[in-house]
Amino acid sequence: MKQVVSISLGSSGQDFDFITDFLGEKLHVRRVGTNGSTAAAVKLIKQWDKKASAVGLGVLKDSYRVGSRRFIEKDSARLKAVATQVPVTTGGRLGDIFQEWAVRHAQTHLVSFFNNARVLFFSGMADYKLAVSLSEYTSNLQFADPLLQLGVPKLLGSMDALNLYSNGAHYVKDWTLPSAMASGPVKEWTRFVLRKAMQKASVIVAPVHELDDFGLEELAGKTVITATVNDERIAQMRSKGVSTIIDGSPVMHGHVLGANLLDAMIIAATGKAPQEILEDDYLEIITGLGSEPRIIHPNGYNRINRFAFVIHPLSQEYFKKVKPIDMLSQVSPPVLMNSLERIMAYAPPFVYSKVTGIKSPTGVEAEGWLISVGGTPREIMRHSPEFTYRRLLDAAAMAKRLGAQIMGLGAFTKVVGDAGLTVAKRAPLPITTGNSYSASGALWAAHDAILRMRLLPAPKGKGRVKFKAMVVGATGAIGSVCARLLVRAAEEVYMVSPETAKLLALKESILRETPEAKIFLSAQADRDIAEMDMVVTATSGAGKKVLDIMKVKPGCVITDVARPLDLPPSEVAKRPDVLVIESGEIQLPGDVQMKNIGLPKGVAYACLAETIVLALEGRFENFTVGRAIEWEKVREIYKLGLRHGMKLAAISGVNGPYSDEDIERVRELALAARAKAALGPDQVKPLTPRKSGARKPSPHKRAARVNSA
Repeated sequence: MKQVVSISLGSSGQDFDFITDFLGEKLHVRRVGTNGSTAAAVKLIKQWDKKASAVGLGVLKDSYRVGSRRFIEKDSARLKAVATQVPVTTGGRLGDIFQEWAVRHAQTHLVSFFNNARVLFFSGMADYKLAVSLSEYTSNLQFADPLLQLGVPKLLGSMDALNLYSNGAHYVKDWTLPSAMASGPVKEWTRFVLRKAMQKASVIVAPVHELDDFGLEELAGKTVITATVNDERIAQMRSKGVSTIIDGSPVMHGHVLGANLLDAMIIAATGKAPQEILEDDYLEIITGLGSEPRIIHPNGYNRINRFAFVIHPLSQEYFKKVKPIDMLSQVSPPVLMNSLERIMAYAPPFVYSKVTGIKSPTGVEAEGWLISVGGTPREIMRHSPEFTYRRLLDAAAMAKRLGAQIMGLGAFTKVVGDAGLTVAKRAPLPITTGNSYSASGALWAAHDAILRMRLLPAPKGKGRVKFKAMVVGATGAIGSVCARLLVRAAEEVYMVSPETAKLLALKESILRETPEAKIFLSAQADRDIAEMDMVVTATSGAGKKVLDIMKVKPGCVITDVARPLDLPPSEVAKRPDVLVIESGEIQLPGDVQMKNIGLPKGVAYACLAETIVLALEGRFENFTVGRAIEWEKVREIYKLGLRHGMKLAAISGVNGPYSDEDIERVRELALAARAKAALGPDQVKPLTPRKSGARKPSPHKRAARVNSA
């Protein structure tokens, strides 16, 4: 029986031994730890020099390559030189194969798991091949080599920086730190910098024993890429909140084998010298073992995907949220605020809020960042599209550095120029405008409002409510999709747009999909608006009057998805008997934490919700870009939203969310107005709406919000 031993500088508490048949040979396999004692390791190597068929060293690799340079690990070389007869291996080549395979395995099985992840390597030089592999999925790589080798409070932030650093690393390895620098304060500072880097990372690559000194603050929610994680280590990482462990080490007879031990077993069983074993040999042996890398979730499956979303101020009122500007605006002429508005359009993007606590019923979580650019709608429209593209690309670069895997465009940033196409082509991460969910949410809210108003005849049996609907701005991005969906629910659909040729083409396209649809076309809304039960306004008129609200039927539900609004508060106030809502806002799943965006806690605009749904689903792709929105995607994002726990939030108007009492009050006024119209003006008293207390303004004022669907 051949003897194989692994001599490790690790804990002796992890020791084991077993007997196995391996590659046609009977082997007695042992693992012996020395608790960090190099002297004990030397003694053991001498002891097994004549007795063992092969010895594995559980220390650093004997050599590794960084770029074109090859580095010899002198400590490993000294230990290997102790043996005079037995072949000795650190398993470096085999370990590289296992780790790279583990990463690629996780990327495939967990679907885009490492896309733009923030990865921290304790040693990029020692794990260079793994770094090259991960760089295929993310450029957010950091390397702690200068920090841990020299005590320099600086991390390398790219593969290029690592290659540059490695050019002088052979000098670094021979330099001994002066005693003053190796003192307690320097060590504490080094540890502090490393801890901060770990807290910011989402993935940590390190030898398993080097993580022993870190706890919940550094490891909670993290993914750890390491090797030889046994049950005891898994329990430790569970207590420290580690989310995922990725380990390529094989398991045999209930024991996790280090690459050095498996390599020693291969040497003993084949009788080959370490340098004689080829990659083809490794491939055949690994395939024969039938094992695969382990993906371990110590605290249950818990994946956190990351997103970013671009917001911008909708008016000068947003700037007044900053106290110095608010004070200045009270004593300064309007021209000063106009100048400030123009200046802010050139401001660089900044993180307005971190978003956390989003949790899908599937178990997946999402976190992200709201990134603000400074231009108001007026400033965005005043400049060329390229001006806004540059700011959005700056925001995308910031989002990528933060670790976002997809970015959404909010409010006017998604309608500028070609509606996201150029940004999607140039951005370093996937882009979506959110228009698919905006269209879905708008009709979701409108249909819900019609049912709650109870002004239409109840359907017979399981039939649908019959109503007439109008889409103003039907040839636009959201308007055309609203029209496509409404023809499946409404009895008649009136499509309004000044672009007559586009209207004709849109009607032809819809009739090919829904031949039974009853569609009417008009260039002006006012002609047929008095007959409508529902009106969807989706223009890009930037404040131009697109319909006369005084001509609308009492009890009509108007969904205003245009930004800026087609119906400002002053217009809405003229008709207390009409329910005017602003798109369909979405209740996010989980205990959501983010700064105020003008909505109740946990509620998001539909375009933001689309970005979050895609993040939860792991769909890191350009989903909705351009002006031609596909209604199949509208339907798909609606279904994905339901899968991840998205719900229609309270219906909101220009002054905030409507309560049940608010909707009931609108209904009463609508019934009274209809009765007056039926009897004639001489037979009823004038309709007197309640005073402003009839519907209390929401504390979430629309004038102060920072984003919109």
